[in-house]
Amino acid sequence: MGEIEQKPSPGSRLGAPENSGVSTLEHGQKLPPTPSGKLMSIKIQMLDDTQEAFEVPQRAPGKVLLDAVCNHLNLVEGDYFGLEFPDHKKITVWLDLLKPIVKQIRRPKHVVVKFVVKFFPPDHTQLQEELTRYLFALQVKQDLAQGRLTCNDTSAALLISHIVQSEIGDFDEASDREHLAKNKYIPQQDALEDKIVEFHHNHIGQTPAESDFQLLEIARRLEMYGIRLHPAKDREGTKINLAVANTGILVFQGFTKINAFNWAKVRKLSFKRKRFLIKLRPDANSSYQDTLEFLMASRDFCKSFWKICVEHHAFFRLFEEPKPKPKPVLFSRGSSFRFSGRTQKQVLDYVKEGGHKKVQFERKHSKIQSIRSLATPPTEPNSEVPKQAQQRASPPPGAAPEPAGAAPGAAPAAPEERPSPAPPRSPAGGGKAAGAPRAPAEEEEEDGAAAAAAAAEDRSPQSKAQPPQPSTELSINSQGGAVPASVILSPNLSPDTKQSSPLVSPLLNDQACPRTDDEEEGRRKRFPTDKAYFIAKEVSTTERTYLKDLEVITSWFQSTVSKEDAMPEALKSLIFPNFEPLHKFHTSFLKETEQRLALWEGRSNAHIRGDYQRIGDVLLKNIQGMKQLAAHLWKHSEALEALETGIRSSRRLENLCRDFELQKVCYLPLNTFLLRPLHRLMHYKQVLERLCKHHPPSHPDFRDCRAALAEITEMVAQLHGTMIKMENFQKLHELKKDLIGIDNLVIPGREFIRLGSLSKLSGKGLQQRMFFLFNDVLLYTSRGLTASNQFKVHGQLPLYGMTIEESEDEWGVPHCLTLRGQRQSIIVAASSRSEMEKWVEDIQMAIDLAEKSSGPTPEFLASSPPDNKSPDEATVADQESEDDLSASRTSLERQAPHRGNTMVHVCWHRNTSVSMVDFSVAVENQLSGNLLRKFKNSNGWQKLWVVFTNFCLFFYKSHQDNHPLASLPLLGYSLTIPSESEDIHKDYVFKLHFKSHVYYFRAESEYTFERWMEVIRSATSSASRTHILSHKESHVY
Repeated sequence: MGEIEQKPSPGSRLGAPENSGVSTLEHGQKLPPTPSGKLMSIKIQMLDDTQEAFEVPQRAPGKVLLDAVCNHLNLVEGDYFGLEFPDHKKITVWLDLLKPIVKQIRRPKHVVVKFVVKFFPPDHTQLQEELTRYLFALQVKQDLAQGRLTCNDTSAALLISHIVQSEIGDFDEASDREHLAKNKYIPQQDALEDKIVEFHHNHIGQTPAESDFQLLEIARRLEMYGIRLHPAKDREGTKINLAVANTGILVFQGFTKINAFNWAKVRKLSFKRKRFLIKLRPDANSSYQDTLEFLMASRDFCKSFWKICVEHHAFFRLFEEPKPKPKPVLFSRGSSFRFSGRTQKQVLDYVKEGGHKKVQFERKHSKIQSIRSLATPPTEPNSEVPKQAQQRASPPPGAAPEPAGAAPGAAPAAPEERPSPAPPRSPAGGGKAAGAPRAPAEEEEEDGAAAAAAAAEDRSPQSKAQPPQPSTELSINSQGGAVPASVILSPNLSPDTKQSSPLVSPLLNDQACPRTDDEEEGRRKRFPTDKAYFIAKEVSTTERTYLKDLEVITSWFQSTVSKEDAMPEALKSLIFPNFEPLHKFHTSFLKETEQRLALWEGRSNAHIRGDYQRIGDVLLKNIQGMKQLAAHLWKHSEALEALETGIRSSRRLENLCRDFELQKVCYLPLNTFLLRPLHRLMHYKQVLERLCKHHPPSHPDFRDCRAALAEITEMVAQLHGTMIKMENFQKLHELKKDLIGIDNLVIPGREFIRLGSLSKLSGKGLQQRMFFLFNDVLLYTSRGLTASNQFKVHGQLPLYGMTIEESEDEWGVPHCLTLRGQRQSIIVAASSRSEMEKWVEDIQMAIDLAEKSSGPTPEFLASSPPDNKSPDEATVADQESEDDLSASRTSLERQAPHRGNTMVHVCWHRNTSVSMVDFSVAVENQLSGNLLRKFKNSNGWQKLWVVFTNFCLFFYKSHQDNHPLASLPLLGYSLTIPSESEDIHKDYVFKLHFKSHVYYFRAESEYTFERWMEVIRSATSSASRTHILSHKESHVY
């Protein structure tokens, strides 16, 4: 039997031992036997532009040649690559891995087959090996040179600077310019030379592997990354280009993406002669026709593109290689083409489970040799991802950032859908996930239609039926980078559909899709276990979130304001110049913190000696730097008051702020972001208190931590009074937006105490009402039927002269209270004994405060207030319709839809309450980081970036996302540890439960587990007022 014959020294160029690669085979398999017979020599052009000749039997299938190339390169993740060549009609096609080579390459002596990247994963952190990332970097370099990867000048210069760093090492201006003169990486490179040199200066100390990683990090954000355009025309004859990516099919006009069809929306792909057909799933919210038709140049072009779509769908969407269709007895209809090879999930599983020897390889243009270092089994998936996997450098301004609101390549009408690559596992290690959506059937329609992939998916674990509800699948790799998200929407639900209840969250109604599991085991063993390390890491993770919150003001809000002339210049100069220095300072602080963590973890390649297992010196230096910014911090309360004053006096500013709050990036009330810098000081103080408590006085970090704690305590003491005042001011304005029928809620001296749901006893029985308790009055409201879901005020009870008594026996209603005012009495019932006790305690305290005040509160409810808008806006105001009860026009939501997921609405749905003390504690208990999440009936764990703030968990694909994909309000949830009967055999797992909703979360260490338990407990159960007030010594009403 003939064997694959290669030239004597094919592996010498990469310095690799013979036959040490595994190629695309499953673990333990050998190369398939190759047919005997005459050999043919085929020239393969590698990604580094060298050529190698391979001799294979003529009758061998294409898979034999691809495996030979991967084996020659010692490439484990060869499934991402393919072989392309021009066929006899000069159409560039992919080598079919199942067909004999001789039937595809007619004249091998005159054809050069190119070894190139075929499947571009959504996130380069899924590429486990350094060699694979190096080859991807070569592909990016090639696409830049050929003009296929288009981008702006800043992005191009940044990309080339990383290529130069990997090829010639650290910055030297003379060497740089000489190297750029000899190598052309992009057309019109001369105009960018100065910018390239400037960027290269920032990469000092970066290894070639890290340069590859950064190159791919920047490239993946570009719209044309991995895109191969196929000319076509639409039904109107307009020239367009079609392309296929991991997310689905894309439509371009020139180099601009104009549409995208996610795999979740595609029911069937087919072609008929020159017509390429996309059949979509029914969607009432879509304006598209059921079947889209595109005209291509010829049948061969059309079939070639159809094949590429079939392969992309199978590689990224299926769990395993589709099985071949049974041969028909009499005649066949349609194409027999199918995807051959491992799917992305199988590749990730294989690399994760197998251990490979360390293999050296040579970078053709680099002066530095790299070593591919995969740990011996068992190894965790990203053992080779450089430190930038956690510390991704943001591109400079203009460097094509990821568009807000969508990941790269996401469809306009739906979030990105991609498979979670890791294997589904039950807690015991068996079983497969079920419930993923059916994917489209790809069909060829020449004389009829034949499914090419539907049967494969029917046999895959995805194909079981699931309820028609939205689901979101997220996974994040073990180094903190994003693994593709799979977001599946039911046909009748668009991503922007308003939820009727905050209890319904797309991310939290998932059934089961492929998930990651056990990725953290190797990481836990390898990374530091000292508690101080995890405290330092908490500084880093929360600092990331804090920077994103600052960017809501410095970037998103400022950009919105600059587009419209609605904000007075005095107000602009009060807000933005006082936030921008903070953003700049904390960007530097985060970078320094993450560099220290990298040294602590041993992930840095800097050959520096010293004790870096400490964080106190970094905190001390930066907290001392913060004191220089104190003048800006003092201005934030003034900015908050000025903004609210501006909103009351300007209709245009009111509309601008209202519209901005409805954007996804503004995931909290706008005025909350203005107070974030004050809140952050409390976080630093808490962290330093924990460090000082953890370190013994003899520890080298103790002195710096204690000095930093003294500095931050002084700053907090100076600003504490302002913080308490502003929290109350902010809360009053936030509540004003949820109420209609109120004119003067925000007045000097009024303080918010508690809000929540109680049942009011009337002639019609018990009716649910929303109560708002202040230090001078108690309001009760009902939920309105308006589009804004605001609460309509029904009545008020001044607290002066009020008495409160339990009346459970009198009325026969559990947890019943009678509130007797001077002019009115009402009977209310709480949902539980504990709820009743909270209300009794707070109402009695408020009554005592009212008695000590000067006298009764003036009338609270009134008719429409005087219109104090500026004269030039009066006509606009006059054209707007009045709300029910002639409501005030000073709220942000008066004539527009209001978000229905505010804390007031959550309390209404969960039938609970929350106090101002709870809000203040929640401000201090903010946390961010990665958690593994599991549903009650799912088999695997998936990793999410989670932010806890304002009694809510916000879920992100990664810490880089600009807005959360979903949220989980925690009020009313119970927090427990899973019992033995729940079969959760993992460490550091906690359980959240509300009615039928059950979620499990895993932390990475004992410290992070305890921290998540601590902060979530503060949101799920209110402590007694006495205990909290003793904790917050200076917080009094």
